[in-house]
Amino acid sequence: MGHRRQRLLGEAGRFLAVGGLATVVALVLFNLLVHGFNTGDRALLDDRPILAYVLANTVGMVISYRGTRMWAFRDRPPRHADGGRSAFVAINVATMTLPVLCLYVSRDVLGLDDPVSDNVAANVIGLALGVAARFWLFRALVFRRPINLGDIYPAERRFPVDPGAPVSEPVSEPVSGQPSRDPSTSGPARPPSAAGGAG
Repeated sequence: MGHRRQRLLGEAGRFLAVGGLATVVALVLFNLLVHGFNTGDRALLDDRPILAYVLANTVGMVISYRGTRMWAFRDRPPRHADGGRSAFVAINVATMTLPVLCLYVSRDVLGLDDPVSDNVAANVIGLALGVAARFWLFRALVFRRPINLGDIYPAERRFPVDPGAPVSEPVSEPVSGQPSRDPSTSGPARPPSAAGGAG
């Protein structure tokens, strides 16, 4: 398995672990706000599931940012002066529309308002779409990998340059019909002497 693929799988695994924790927190809050865990009392936002989803996932977003910044993409410094917070929030808000849309269709189009339907629409189908979109956007826009010269110039990776080594000029082949030049003088090279002849 190549180094790049190992890095991608490692980042994906850490991203999913952080997202899993944030999702559990958001899931518990959402169900508490909308369904009240069947405690017999009326839930705080039982008639406003979309608002409950947004509030619960805002808490999850804070957890997700800390885990993503400090652990999931720890080798990728953020590209923005604020540590990537504004881009992170913008991406989360944009991708939150996916589960909210799924919840809207389930509630207002299909008329399903039971806990199972709410959770399948928002926290299974919508969540899967949102996680895939966020992972790609975070890698591409917020936590971009630093440029490695070895990726741009593969030869640099195989033959590292010694900064203390002297720089040699390339030797060019003589053009046909022109005499070769003696590197120790500015004139043409001396013709070789006849074999065994000394004067």
